[in-house]
Amino acid sequence: MLVKNTVIAVRTTLVLAIAVGVIFPLAVTGVSQALFPHASNGSLLTKDGKVIGSRLVGQPFIKPEYFHPRPSAAGSGYAGEASGGTNLGPTSKKLIEGVTDDPATKNTDESFSGVKQLAEKYRDENGLTPGELVPVDAVTRSASGLDPDISLDNASLQAPRVAKARNLPVDQVMELIAKQKEPRQLNVLGEPRVNVLMLNLALDELKR
Repeated sequence: MLVKNTVIAVRTTLVLAIAVGVIFPLAVTGVSQALFPHASNGSLLTKDGKVIGSRLVGQPFIKPEYFHPRPSAAGSGYAGEASGGTNLGPTSKKLIEGVTDDPATKNTDESFSGVKQLAEKYRDENGLTPGELVPVDAVTRSASGLDPDISLDNASLQAPRVAKARNLPVDQVMELIAKQKEPRQLNVLGEPRVNVLMLNLALDELKR
């Protein structure tokens, strides 16, 4: 009886392992490759024959002639292998005030830019007046740390800086933002937004 039950258990385990570990993944992969090849391969974007990123994954842009993404808490910043947020709640003093580096620990950097520091930096970069309100996505990190999008308000406030750095009319940059605008998902979920990488690629195309 014991041998019989053991054989049944082993056979069941093997059948399930093959079904859910081999057949099902192959079927899902085949269907996705056939119907959604671009998305199933990571929505990768290429330029001059080279992969430069994915429209689904944020990456850093720091030059003034480019739109900047929202802050990141993924690893040292925008690290795909360390995707994650700060896990700090809205009442956290660290989240709002930030933390300075402890000089006693020379080999470790404990500094953390809070909302106040990020807001000051954003105002300085974009020529805003002290105390001027800034979009929340400009001073908070997303849950993944890899958010590829920014709000329309965020993009609009960056437009004058980008236009000046590229010697372009602000209206032309604003028109580009409008063209790159992505609506709410299913017209009800989330807010209208722009993909930072797509917007910056469109900016570079203006030169050609």
